[in-house]
Amino acid sequence: MAERPIGSENQPARYGAGLLKGLAVTWRNLTRRSVTAQYPDVRPELPPRSRGVIALQEENCTVCMLCARECPAWCIYIDSHKETTPATTEGGRDRSHNVLDAFDIDFSLCMYCSICIEVCPFDALHWTPEFEYAEFDIRDLTHDKDRLREWMWTVPPPPALDHHAEAAKELEVTRRAVQDDT
Repeated sequence: MAERPIGSENQPARYGAGLLKGLAVTWRNLTRRSVTAQYPDVRPELPPRSRGVIALQEENCTVCMLCARECPAWCIYIDSHKETTPATTEGGRDRSHNVLDAFDIDFSLCMYCSICIEVCPFDALHWTPEFEYAEFDIRDLTHDKDRLREWMWTVPPPPALDHHAEAAKELEVTRRAVQDDT
């Protein structure tokens, strides 16, 4: 005697019923019009603060290494050196500060978790909505500080909290770069 599934004692065995249901779903989907957006021709509308690629605002970076230490994927590489600034007043102390030499993010390892951006106390890292940075070679997914700086053009300005508030830092950096180029 063949075993039947639980709960089917009063029903006769219908072999192939699942196959017929699957074919019915397939036939219904074949007769409907496709709603697929043709990506290269029709660009998707993304939210303004969507996570695409990380941009670096280099002048805000103090090389505190918080982003690299907190990154769970260890995909951020930072190199720096110390420079000494002479005292501005007589009898004053010389000041030393870190200078950023290299800032690399390996996007083949990045989890896009946003921890590095949230932990940065000086707003040096920003999300951009750009997502078209695919490469043929995986080694090209490691972006250096120059390439990360280029993404700053695509960072959307944050909404002003008050209409009397000062303009966003991202906008000022972009305006200065445009003025320097002209």
